[in-house]
Amino acid sequence: MRLVVLGGGESGVGTAILGKKKGYDVFVSDFGKIKENYKEVLSINDIPWEDEKHTESLILNADVVMKSPGIPEKTPIVKRLLELNIPVISEIEFAAPFTTAKTIGITGSNGKTTTTLLIYHLLQQGGLNVGLAGNIGKSFAWQVAENNHDVYVLELSSFQLDGVLNYKPDIAIITNLSPDHLDRYNYDYNLYIASKFRITKNQSEDNYLILDNEDVEIKKWLQNNKIKAQIIPFSLLDETEKGVFLKENNINSKINNEEFTMPINELALEGKHNLKNAMAATAVAQLMKIRKQTIRESLSNFQGAEHRLEKTLKIQNVQYINDSKATNVNATFFALDSMQTPTVWIVGGVDKGNDYDELMSLVRQKVKGIVCLGVDNQKLFQTFSGVVDTMIETTSMSEAVKIAQKMAEKGDTVLLSPCCASFDLFENYEDRGKQFKQAVHNL
Repeated sequence: MRLVVLGGGESGVGTAILGKKKGYDVFVSDFGKIKENYKEVLSINDIPWEDEKHTESLILNADVVMKSPGIPEKTPIVKRLLELNIPVISEIEFAAPFTTAKTIGITGSNGKTTTTLLIYHLLQQGGLNVGLAGNIGKSFAWQVAENNHDVYVLELSSFQLDGVLNYKPDIAIITNLSPDHLDRYNYDYNLYIASKFRITKNQSEDNYLILDNEDVEIKKWLQNNKIKAQIIPFSLLDETEKGVFLKENNINSKINNEEFTMPINELALEGKHNLKNAMAATAVAQLMKIRKQTIRESLSNFQGAEHRLEKTLKIQNVQYINDSKATNVNATFFALDSMQTPTVWIVGGVDKGNDYDELMSLVRQKVKGIVCLGVDNQKLFQTFSGVVDTMIETTSMSEAVKIAQKMAEKGDTVLLSPCCASFDLFENYEDRGKQFKQAVHNL
């Protein structure tokens, strides 16, 4: 069996290692440059590779192709493979059959990293032998090849789910839905939503689907589509017979005849969106039979995700917050909504078809100045130039932070919440967040 891996990054190299271990004839091809450390790993494992090109004669003879999530289906080589009916799958789809571990899959437009890390923390504290993978940490395939975990917590993007044919998580979570990555879905929101719901399409009656009971798009989809899994809803508004809800400032969870309660003021994470993330994680912990005391302790001592509303420093009584992971409008909505003081907002990057109008009332209410940080800021200027007093364009993080410092007064907040992808000026959102933190430390 010939396995061709497109993309020599974390998921690609992980898949190549697992494929080699399982006896496949493996070849890795990357149209960009493969990083030196990955080249080394491939060479040590005697896996042939190429970069800065795709040689058709070495690719089109594949029995199966694993496509890294960052490669769009519109790419010529992917189109050719699909024309030849060669299966093009994701890393998750490839690796899942090679493990007997339980998997918990988390998707959604926002909150998935925090929810994933929170679930991982809960299960780890509960003494389970658990791995963390998917869109985060070490590749799932790589861990399946080298580790022997009993449970995997997987953060799954829509791109990873696009390449799923048979994979089914034991427990699936959809945190919420809002327009994102529409540039990859022909600007059709319904295609993106369908992508997210692939997480449950192979689930059976003995699996669980945990979801936000207040999310308009989720509710709409459930009305028109059949689901086999047992649904466990979470909600801030409605008390449900089964599931997780809010009652008198307590999280209440009723699952499999077990009840769990915890005061929300004991939660480590702040904000309404994090309350929902905590509810989803509580449901998983209960399904996985974690002791109630452990769930309470874990929810109150969780550290949170880096680059997600991360308090960086306070300088001259101005709080600097790194929310670089906010790569879409909905994530930035949560960030602005949780601001308690006048805010200087650093925003911009690669626009993914964003509609900034949703932020208008929050910007009017909370934002005193905007610093644009991107190659093309035209759309931001069109939307907000009459709404805030000051709007300034910058092309580097250090410049953006210096200007924000000048705009901010005592008691204000400087918030990096870009609302956009980072690829115009940075390697990725982590690089953007690290540069922000560095720039703040240099003030």
